[in-house]
Formats: sequence, structure tokens, C-alpha cells
Amino acid sequence: MNVTPSIFKAYDIRGIYPEQLNEEVAYAIGRAFVTFLDVDTVIVGRDMRLSGPSIFENVVRGLTKQGADVIDIGMVSTDQYYYACANLGHAGMMVTASHNPKEYNGFKMVKEMPQLLSGDRGIQDLRRIVETDAYAPSTRKGTVTRKDFSAEFVDDVLSLVDVEALKPLKVIADTGNGMVGPILQRVYEQLPIEFSGMYLDPDGNLPNHGLDPLQPENRAELQARVAAEGADIGFAFDGDGDRFFTIDDRGEFVSGDFLTALMGQYYLEKYPGSKIVYDVRGSWAVPDLITAAGGTPLMERVGHAFIKRRMAAEDAVFGGEVTGHYYFKDFYFADSGIVPSLIIMEMLSKKGVKLSQLLAELEAKYFISGEINTRISGDPKAKMKELAQTFSDGKVEWLDGVSATYKDWHFNARPSNTEPLLRLNLEATSQSLMEEKRDLLLAIIRAEA
Repeated sequence: MNVTPSIFKAYDIRGIYPEQLNEEVAYAIGRAFVTFLDVDTVIVGRDMRLSGPSIFENVVRGLTKQGADVIDIGMVSTDQYYYACANLGHAGMMVTASHNPKEYNGFKMVKEMPQLLSGDRGIQDLRRIVETDAYAPSTRKGTVTRKDFSAEFVDDVLSLVDVEALKPLKVIADTGNGMVGPILQRVYEQLPIEFSGMYLDPDGNLPNHGLDPLQPENRAELQARVAAEGADIGFAFDGDGDRFFTIDDRGEFVSGDFLTALMGQYYLEKYPGSKIVYDVRGSWAVPDLITAAGGTPLMERVGHAFIKRRMAAEDAVFGGEVTGHYYFKDFYFADSGIVPSLIIMEMLSKKGVKLSQLLAELEAKYFISGEINTRISGDPKAKMKELAQTFSDGKVEWLDGVSATYKDWHFNARPSNTEPLLRLNLEATSQSLMEEKRDLLLAIIRAEA
């Protein structure tokens, strides 16, 4: 069948409903999933998007058409979905477009935890099967059974931290009418904290703000409330709950690099001498703090498929990405939003300090730009080669895009997997040097060839 090739992305399938991804396409992808993996049971969950029920119904129709039995786990967050796949040991399809705008839908697909299908490992195979109608012959129609894993999920995530050590912190959490609200309430009601929630009810109309807390406008209200109400901490979750963001007690947004470094320290106290994985965009704070704590920092390409694969291969206990993905060996190497929120509360409770105090030491030493995106009209590879030549007197690496490292600053520039963008991250040992090098790099990136 004819299908829009661009919906088959590096880490998942995502497209606009119904122009790019509709019931017919969902049915075909369900059939292709069983054909490609040759599985007899598939776990299926969905988020709160308005197109979710019909996309869910039709992907299940495709799965059962190919003879697979379906376990329907209902409306869940993505970390609940990963939990179900890991516990039952089955493949899975999650109907979600993560933090994309409400007109999108898609699929996050598990082969077996922690292995997800990715562009180079399965997703393009699905595209070819759909385009050529190359489905395996089927002799039976699969069944559908319903299972609720929420009680087990709550118990297991609570077991990952020392609940008894938690202080009565004042916590505000914004789930943005995404999928985290219901399960977050069930977890947090077990804790000795003063909890206030914002937009906890899943609503595919997204009546309050968008689903991506990396965008400042989507976290502005939470930041204002944390500061105005004197909260100890604020938490923001993306639409499907696999990304997590923190607001400190000043109402300031906390960099994902710094959270990775702090949680890395936490895990090294728990598991001395362990390995921690971080992504190529990360601040020097991450390897510095991990090394100082007796751990081994491992740099990896951006993207959950690469981080999870590396963690499993190295038996790393924790991994973090700048964009708010955090991965845990004791949570099946999966990313979760709820788990890091618990860890940060335990960390603050045991240390008896405010998050702003922990961050002050890092902010005085590490000056990071944050990710700066530039729309590129030409070939991003040509622009990256130009950067490599310009900064050839530094240590140049090509792990993911181009990176160059000097004694007092470093940068990474990499193309987006989904848009014609070049993404720049840089860091220096002073604010003035960071701004100087940022402006120099942007002038090169934005110069017309």
C-alpha cells in the first residue's frame, strides 16, 4: 500500500492523523509488526490522544489478523508500558506520539525489553513490508485480553527508593493533561510529601499547554507557582511520561546535564564503581562528577535505542540524556519520568539541602549554552565538515555529528533526525567564553554557502 515514508523515523513511527497515519495505516503496521518479529503475543497500550481509540482498535485488528494474541493494558504512560513488556517478556506497541502536537499519533515498539525497534533495527523493515504488502500467511485469528498492571507498577517503582527517608517536601507536578497524572497520583499518595498537581487529567484536547516541557512556554506556569508558593521542587512530565524535567526551589529550570550528574552520584553511592552512560551533548559536569565519585562515565550517541543498547552491553546502572530521558538498570534499562522524581526527592531528603544549593556549585563551574537549533537550507554534512576543518586544532570526534574539544571549551553539532535542523550544544569554563564561542559557531552555521 502507499504510505508516507517520513512517518518511519529513527526511534519510532509518528505522523499527522489522518493525513499521514490513519486507521488503514495502523492496521497495516500491526500486520507488518507480527510478520517482521514473528511473535505470538503483543502488549498494546495507548495515550490520551483523540485519535487513540481508533488507531488502537485498528492496530489490534492488524495484529490479531496475523495470528498474534493481544494483551490490552489500556490507557497508560510509556513507562507503565515498558514495565508490562518487561514483566511479561513480550513484544509491545504503544500508541503515542510522545510530546508532539495533538494532531499527531504513532507507535513506540518493543522487540523485547530493553530492545526497541529503531530506524536501523526494524522500523525501515516495517515500512518495506507495508509498502509491498509482504505479510506472512496466517492460519488463525488472535485473541484480545485486558490486563491492568498499575498496582504492580506502583509497588515496584516505590521499591526503587527509600520511602522511609523522604522528608515532607512541598512538591508541585505538572503533567500537562498527558498520561502521567493518574499513575503519578497513585505513587505520590504513598509518600510523606505535600503534593500539589497541575493538569493531572488526561485530555487529548490539550486545553492548557503543549506536551513538551523543554519549550519554555509549557513550563512557565509551573515555574511561577514553584517560586510563588515556596515549593521545594517542581516536576514536569512530557505527554507520554518517558521524559522528565525539574524546576528548583528558585523556580529555575534545571539542565538535564546537571540532573544526570547528580543522579549519577546518587547511583554511585548505591552501587560503587559502576558505569554511567551519558549522551554526546552532555556537560563536562557529568564525567567530572562521575569520575570523582569513583564511577566510569561512558559517552554514547543521542537516542534511547543507542543509550539502552550501550547500558545493557556495559551493564551500566544509570543513563541520562540532556533532553530529559533517564534510564535505570533496576527499571529494566527503561526510561521513566516517575522514577527520577522519586530519586531526586530521596536525594534532597537525605542530604538535607535545597536543589539550588547542589546546583550552585555546578553553575559556578560549567557554563552551558543549551541546545540551539538552526534551520539549514543546504547539506548539514557539508556544514559539519566545515566546522571540523575550522576547529581542527581541537580534538575532533564524529560519534554523533561533529564534536571538538579544547582545554576550556567544547561543542557538538548534529543534524536532527526529523527536521532540516543543525543542533548546537556547547560549554565553556566561563560565561563570556561560552558566549564568544557560541556566537562564532552560529556565524559559521548560519552563513550561506
